[in-house]
Amino acid sequence: MKGNVVIITGASRGIGAALARHLAGQGALLALVARDRPALEKVAAECVAAGARAEVIVADVAEEAQCRRMVEHVLASFGRIDTLVNNAGATMWARFEDIVDLSILERLMQVNFMGAVYCTHHALPHLKATRGRIVGVASLTALTGVPTRSGYAAAKHAMRGFFDSLRIELEDSGVTVTMVYPGFVSSGIRENAAGPDGRPILVSPVKEGEVMGVEECARIIAKALAGRRREVVMTLRGKIGALLRFVVPGVVDRVARRAIEKGR
Repeated sequence: MKGNVVIITGASRGIGAALARHLAGQGALLALVARDRPALEKVAAECVAAGARAEVIVADVAEEAQCRRMVEHVLASFGRIDTLVNNAGATMWARFEDIVDLSILERLMQVNFMGAVYCTHHALPHLKATRGRIVGVASLTALTGVPTRSGYAAAKHAMRGFFDSLRIELEDSGVTVTMVYPGFVSSGIRENAAGPDGRPILVSPVKEGEVMGVEECARIIAKALAGRRREVVMTLRGKIGALLRFVVPGVVDRVARRAIEKGR
């Protein structure tokens, strides 16, 4: 990835920040995108210390105009785009029947799905020019239903369908699409998950010390995008579930429920 111009959305913390640090060590040229400028600047400084060039771009991917300006900024700074990592995401933790403000679901769809659509749409002509890479960081919830995550699962299912379709359209273009399906990752996203009232729950319901570390997740993603892999399902439970959901879907449902109840 040395010299590869990489856009990473959601780069201010969690998986995005860890991936930025990992690619910085490989000599990538990084465009780091998120809403939190101070957090982005901290990640950028870490990347620069590792010997990489890193550009900070403050943008909300839920807004198409900001995605367009972000792509224009990258082109003005680097002259091209080689890789787009659609990593920005928001989540929830509430039973559907308990939600009092349905705008929570609209926001989840805008950030997780439409954010990836907007960024990809505006970057695509430039990715075709470089025969580049598109990466979608989804979740195991894109492969099966998960209780308390209905809106998040819906957005990630949409993301999966979009990128699987786009991959076929781009087959002769030289642009590859890699979909990534992490399980629980100790990324910090759950502390900001929307509860039934729309406010962040602040305390993670997951046993963070017993799930995959963010650096390991970033390493797996970096290897997958460098190798232009079609998709990566990160956990053994996820791989087994992907095989079983068409044969014994009730068993997969029970596994998903227990995972949420146990928080790992």
